[in-house]
Amino acid sequence: MISLSQPTLVILGAGRSGTNMLRDLLTECDGVATWPCDEINYIWRHGNARYPTDEFPPALASPRVRAFIRGRFERMAANTACRHLVEKTCANTLRVAFVNEVIPEARYLHIIRDGRDVAVSSGERWTAAMDIPYILRKARYVPKTDLPYYAGKYIFNRIYALASGRKRLAAWGPRFEGMQEIFSHNNLHVACALQWQRCVNRAATDLDAIGADRVLELRYEDFVQHPVEHLRNISAFTGIAMPEETITRLAKRVRPSSAGRYTDKLDPETVELIEDRVGDTLTTYDYC
Repeated sequence: MISLSQPTLVILGAGRSGTNMLRDLLTECDGVATWPCDEINYIWRHGNARYPTDEFPPALASPRVRAFIRGRFERMAANTACRHLVEKTCANTLRVAFVNEVIPEARYLHIIRDGRDVAVSSGERWTAAMDIPYILRKARYVPKTDLPYYAGKYIFNRIYALASGRKRLAAWGPRFEGMQEIFSHNNLHVACALQWQRCVNRAATDLDAIGADRVLELRYEDFVQHPVEHLRNISAFTGIAMPEETITRLAKRVRPSSAGRYTDKLDPETVELIEDRVGDTLTTYDYC
Protein backbone atom coordinates (compact mmCIF):
# COMPACT_ATOMS: atom_id res chain seq x y z
CA MET A 1 0.00 0.00 0.00
CA ILE A 2 1.26 3.47 -0.92
CA SER A 3 2.31 5.37 2.21
CA LEU A 4 0.69 8.79 2.56
CA SER A 5 3.40 11.23 3.49
CA GLN A 6 1.09 13.74 5.19
CA PRO A 7 -1.83 13.47 7.65
CA THR A 8 -5.21 13.41 5.90
CA LEU A 9 -8.39 15.04 7.19
CA VAL A 10 -11.66 13.98 5.57
CA ILE A 11 -14.46 16.51 6.02
CA LEU A 12 -17.87 14.85 6.03
CA GLY A 13 -21.31 16.40 5.79
CA ALA A 14 -24.50 16.29 3.77
CA GLY A 15 -24.47 18.68 0.83
CA ARG A 16 -24.97 22.34 1.83
CA SER A 17 -24.04 21.69 5.47
CA GLY A 18 -20.97 23.93 5.68
CA THR A 19 -18.37 21.50 4.37
CA ASN A 20 -17.04 24.05 1.87
CA MET A 21 -16.79 26.66 4.60
CA LEU A 22 -14.72 24.36 6.82
CA ARG A 23 -12.44 23.28 4.00
CA ASP A 24 -11.84 26.86 2.84
CA LEU A 25 -11.08 28.05 6.36
CA LEU A 26 -8.65 25.22 7.07
CA THR A 27 -6.80 25.64 3.79
CA GLU A 28 -6.10 29.25 4.77
CA CYS A 29 -3.79 27.85 7.46
CA ASP A 30 -0.09 27.43 6.74
CA GLY A 31 0.83 24.01 5.43
CA VAL A 32 -2.72 22.88 4.61
CA ALA A 33 -3.76 22.00 1.06
CA THR A 34 -6.63 20.49 -0.91
CA TRP A 35 -7.64 19.99 -4.53
CA PRO A 36 -8.34 23.19 -6.52
CA CYS A 37 -11.92 22.12 -7.22
CA ASP A 38 -15.06 21.61 -5.18
CA GLU A 39 -14.99 17.81 -4.81
CA ILE A 40 -13.17 14.73 -6.09
CA ASN A 41 -16.03 12.24 -6.30
CA TYR A 42 -14.65 11.12 -9.68
CA ILE A 43 -11.47 9.97 -7.97
CA TRP A 44 -13.31 8.19 -5.16
CA ARG A 45 -15.53 6.39 -7.71
CA HIS A 46 -12.74 5.28 -10.06
CA GLY A 47 -12.92 1.52 -10.53
CA ASN A 48 -16.57 1.64 -9.40
CA ALA A 49 -17.86 4.45 -11.64
CA ARG A 50 -20.90 2.47 -12.75
CA TYR A 51 -21.96 1.45 -9.27
CA PRO A 52 -25.55 2.76 -9.04
CA THR A 53 -25.22 4.79 -5.83
CA ASP A 54 -22.58 6.42 -3.63
CA GLU A 55 -23.30 3.87 -0.88
CA PHE A 56 -20.15 1.84 -1.51
CA PRO A 57 -19.68 -1.24 0.67
CA PRO A 58 -16.12 -1.67 1.98
CA ALA A 59 -15.65 -4.66 -0.34
CA LEU A 60 -15.45 -2.27 -3.31
CA ALA A 61 -12.13 -0.99 -1.94
CA SER A 62 -10.10 -3.51 -3.94
CA PRO A 63 -6.30 -3.35 -3.89
CA ARG A 64 -6.34 -1.63 -7.29
CA VAL A 65 -8.92 0.93 -6.16
CA ARG A 66 -7.04 1.65 -2.94
CA ALA A 67 -3.76 2.07 -4.80
CA PHE A 68 -5.31 4.46 -7.32
CA ILE A 69 -7.00 6.72 -4.75
CA ARG A 70 -4.05 6.77 -2.36
CA GLY A 71 -1.77 7.54 -5.29
CA ARG A 72 -3.86 10.60 -6.13
CA PHE A 73 -3.71 11.75 -2.51
CA GLU A 74 0.05 11.30 -2.41
CA ARG A 75 0.46 13.16 -5.69
CA MET A 76 -1.54 16.13 -4.37
CA ALA A 77 0.46 16.18 -1.14
CA ALA A 78 3.73 16.13 -3.10
CA ASN A 79 2.60 18.79 -5.60
CA THR A 80 1.56 21.19 -2.84
CA ALA A 81 4.36 20.36 -0.38
CA CYS A 82 1.73 20.50 2.35
CA ARG A 83 1.94 19.31 5.94
CA HIS A 84 -1.77 18.41 6.10
CA LEU A 85 -4.06 17.33 3.26
CA VAL A 86 -7.77 18.12 3.56
CA GLU A 87 -10.42 16.40 1.44
CA LYS A 88 -14.13 17.21 1.15
CA THR A 89 -16.57 15.15 -0.93
CA CYS A 90 -20.13 15.09 0.39
CA ALA A 91 -20.87 11.66 -1.09
CA ASN A 92 -18.38 10.20 1.39
CA THR A 93 -21.04 10.53 4.08
CA LEU A 94 -22.65 7.47 2.47
CA ARG A 95 -19.48 5.35 2.35
CA VAL A 96 -17.37 6.09 5.41
CA ALA A 97 -16.50 2.41 5.86
CA PHE A 98 -15.24 2.32 2.26
CA VAL A 99 -13.18 5.49 2.81
CA ASN A 100 -11.75 3.94 5.96
CA GLU A 101 -10.66 0.90 3.97
CA VAL A 102 -8.86 3.17 1.50
CA ILE A 103 -7.29 5.57 4.03
CA PRO A 104 -7.31 3.83 7.43
CA GLU A 105 -5.08 6.52 8.93
CA ALA A 106 -7.45 9.43 8.09
CA ARG A 107 -9.19 11.59 10.66
CA TYR A 108 -12.79 12.74 10.18
CA LEU A 109 -14.50 16.05 10.79
CA HIS A 110 -18.28 15.59 10.54
CA ILE A 111 -20.38 18.74 10.35
CA ILE A 112 -24.16 18.56 10.76
CA ARG A 113 -26.59 21.35 9.87
CA ASP A 114 -30.32 21.77 10.51
CA GLY A 115 -32.01 19.61 7.86
CA ARG A 116 -34.65 22.23 7.22
CA ASP A 117 -31.99 24.79 6.24
CA VAL A 118 -30.22 22.14 4.18
CA ALA A 119 -33.49 21.43 2.35
CA VAL A 120 -33.69 25.10 1.32
CA SER A 121 -30.09 25.30 0.16
CA SER A 122 -30.10 21.90 -1.56
CA GLY A 123 -33.32 22.78 -3.37
CA GLU A 124 -31.53 25.76 -4.87
CA ARG A 125 -28.77 23.48 -6.21
CA TRP A 126 -31.24 20.98 -7.67
CA THR A 127 -32.76 23.82 -9.72
CA ALA A 128 -29.59 25.84 -10.44
CA ALA A 129 -28.44 26.92 -13.88
CA MET A 130 -25.39 25.33 -15.51
CA ASP A 131 -22.05 26.60 -14.18
CA ILE A 132 -19.44 25.90 -16.86
CA PRO A 133 -16.34 27.09 -14.91
CA TYR A 134 -17.35 24.91 -11.94
CA ILE A 135 -17.81 21.89 -14.20
CA LEU A 136 -14.45 22.38 -15.89
CA ARG A 137 -12.61 22.67 -12.56
CA LYS A 138 -14.00 19.31 -11.48
CA ALA A 139 -13.51 17.72 -14.90
CA ARG A 140 -9.73 18.12 -14.59
CA TYR A 141 -9.76 15.31 -12.03
CA VAL A 142 -11.89 12.81 -13.94
CA PRO A 143 -9.74 9.75 -14.74
CA LYS A 144 -9.43 9.64 -18.53
CA THR A 145 -10.96 6.18 -18.84
CA ASP A 146 -14.09 7.43 -17.03
CA LEU A 147 -14.61 10.56 -19.16
CA PRO A 148 -17.06 9.04 -21.71
CA TYR A 149 -19.25 7.65 -18.94
CA TYR A 150 -19.47 10.93 -17.01
CA ALA A 151 -19.97 13.00 -20.16
CA GLY A 152 -23.00 10.88 -21.00
CA LYS A 153 -24.42 11.22 -17.51
CA TYR A 154 -23.92 14.99 -17.54
CA ILE A 155 -25.69 15.38 -20.90
CA PHE A 156 -28.60 13.25 -19.66
CA ASN A 157 -28.86 15.30 -16.47
CA ARG A 158 -29.13 18.55 -18.42
CA ILE A 159 -31.58 17.17 -20.98
CA TYR A 160 -33.73 15.90 -18.13
CA ALA A 161 -33.77 19.35 -16.54
CA LEU A 162 -34.93 20.90 -19.83
CA ALA A 163 -37.34 18.24 -21.07
CA SER A 164 -38.92 16.67 -18.00
CA GLY A 165 -41.00 19.65 -16.99
CA ARG A 166 -39.76 19.30 -13.41
CA LYS A 167 -37.36 22.25 -13.77
CA ARG A 168 -34.68 20.43 -11.84
CA LEU A 169 -31.75 18.10 -12.43
CA ALA A 170 -32.19 14.35 -12.64
CA ALA A 171 -29.69 14.01 -9.79
CA TRP A 172 -27.69 16.25 -7.50
CA GLY A 173 -25.64 15.48 -4.42
CA PRO A 174 -24.94 12.11 -2.76
CA ARG A 175 -26.86 9.30 -4.45
CA PHE A 176 -28.50 6.58 -2.37
CA GLU A 177 -30.73 3.60 -3.03
CA GLY A 178 -34.33 4.68 -3.63
CA MET A 179 -33.37 8.31 -4.25
CA GLN A 180 -35.16 8.67 -7.60
CA GLU A 181 -38.40 7.33 -6.14
CA ILE A 182 -38.16 9.77 -3.22
CA PHE A 183 -37.63 12.73 -5.53
CA SER A 184 -40.42 11.58 -7.85
CA HIS A 185 -43.03 11.26 -5.11
CA ASN A 186 -42.25 14.12 -2.75
CA ASN A 187 -42.15 17.89 -2.62
CA LEU A 188 -38.60 18.93 -3.63
CA HIS A 189 -37.77 20.32 -0.18
CA VAL A 190 -39.10 17.24 1.60
CA ALA A 191 -37.03 15.05 -0.72
CA CYS A 192 -33.94 17.17 0.01
CA ALA A 193 -34.56 16.73 3.74
CA LEU A 194 -34.73 12.96 3.25
CA GLN A 195 -31.43 13.09 1.32
CA TRP A 196 -29.95 15.03 4.25
CA GLN A 197 -31.25 12.45 6.72
CA ARG A 198 -29.79 9.53 4.77
CA CYS A 199 -26.36 11.22 4.70
CA VAL A 200 -26.35 12.21 8.37
CA ASN A 201 -27.58 8.88 9.67
CA ARG A 202 -25.33 6.76 7.48
CA ALA A 203 -22.23 8.79 8.36
CA ALA A 204 -23.03 8.70 12.08
CA THR A 205 -23.50 4.93 12.04
CA ASP A 206 -20.25 4.28 10.19
CA LEU A 207 -18.28 6.76 12.29
CA ASP A 208 -19.41 5.00 15.46
CA ALA A 209 -17.33 2.03 14.32
CA ILE A 210 -14.19 4.17 14.04
CA GLY A 211 -12.11 5.10 17.07
CA ALA A 212 -13.38 8.23 18.81
CA ASP A 213 -9.88 9.69 18.69
CA ARG A 214 -10.21 9.91 14.89
CA VAL A 215 -13.63 11.61 14.75
CA LEU A 216 -14.76 15.13 15.62
CA GLU A 217 -18.44 16.00 15.22
CA LEU A 218 -19.86 19.53 15.32
CA ARG A 219 -23.07 21.34 14.51
CA TYR A 220 -22.97 24.05 11.87
CA GLU A 221 -25.04 26.40 14.01
CA ASP A 222 -22.69 26.07 16.98
CA PHE A 223 -19.66 26.66 14.77
CA VAL A 224 -20.97 29.85 13.14
CA GLN A 225 -22.04 31.25 16.51
CA HIS A 226 -18.74 30.45 18.26
CA PRO A 227 -16.07 30.03 15.54
CA VAL A 228 -13.09 30.87 17.76
CA GLU A 229 -13.87 28.10 20.23
CA HIS A 230 -14.48 25.53 17.50
CA LEU A 231 -11.41 26.48 15.48
CA ARG A 232 -9.32 25.89 18.59
CA ASN A 233 -10.95 22.47 19.00
CA ILE A 234 -10.30 21.61 15.36
CA SER A 235 -6.67 22.67 15.68
CA ALA A 236 -6.19 20.44 18.72
CA PHE A 237 -7.93 17.52 17.01
CA THR A 238 -6.13 17.71 13.67
CA GLY A 239 -2.74 19.04 14.71
CA ILE A 240 -3.12 21.88 12.19
CA ALA A 241 -1.25 24.88 13.59
CA MET A 242 -3.57 27.82 14.24
CA PRO A 243 -1.96 30.70 16.12
CA GLU A 244 -4.44 32.97 17.86
CA GLU A 245 -4.01 35.63 15.19
CA THR A 246 -4.95 33.07 12.53
CA ILE A 247 -8.01 31.95 14.48
CA THR A 248 -9.11 35.55 14.93
CA ARG A 249 -8.67 36.26 11.22
CA LEU A 250 -10.56 33.14 10.16
CA ALA A 251 -13.37 33.71 12.65
CA LYS A 252 -14.09 37.10 11.08
CA ARG A 253 -14.97 35.32 7.84
CA VAL A 254 -17.70 33.25 9.47
CA ARG A 255 -21.25 34.58 9.18
CA PRO A 256 -24.13 33.17 11.27
CA SER A 257 -26.84 34.77 9.13
CA SER A 258 -27.57 31.57 7.13
CA ALA A 259 -28.76 29.70 10.21
CA GLY A 260 -32.55 29.49 10.33
CA ARG A 261 -33.14 30.46 6.68
CA TYR A 262 -35.95 27.95 6.39
CA THR A 263 -38.25 30.10 8.53
CA ASP A 264 -38.37 32.69 5.73
CA LYS A 265 -37.99 30.36 2.74
CA LEU A 266 -40.41 27.52 3.49
CA ASP A 267 -44.15 27.69 4.04
CA PRO A 268 -45.48 26.22 7.32
CA GLU A 269 -47.03 23.23 5.53
CA THR A 270 -43.66 22.22 4.03
CA VAL A 271 -41.90 22.66 7.35
CA GLU A 272 -44.50 20.41 8.97
CA LEU A 273 -44.02 17.77 6.26
CA ILE A 274 -40.24 17.84 6.72
CA GLU A 275 -40.50 17.57 10.48
CA ASP A 276 -42.92 14.68 10.12
CA ARG A 277 -40.53 12.77 7.81
CA VAL A 278 -37.14 13.50 9.39
CA GLY A 279 -38.13 14.64 12.87
CA ASP A 280 -36.30 11.81 14.62
CA THR A 281 -32.97 12.91 13.12
CA LEU A 282 -33.71 16.58 13.82
CA THR A 283 -34.41 15.64 17.42
CA THR A 284 -31.22 13.59 17.71
CA TYR A 285 -29.20 16.73 16.96
CA ASP A 286 -31.37 19.07 19.07
CA TYR A 287 -33.08 20.84 16.18
CA CYS A 288 -36.59 19.94 17.35
